[in-house]
Amino acid sequence: MPRPRKPASPFRYFNSSPEVILLAVLIYVRFPLSLRNV
Repeated sequence: MPRPRKPASPFRYFNSSPEVILLAVLIYVRFPLSLRNV
């Protein structure tokens, strides 16, 4: 299956993975929180 690696592949997977988005949001929210706490 010769499939060209395009930037749309990971984007589609990211959009089709609610768990990944939730994880990213959690990290994104935790990052600024940690920075503010320190």
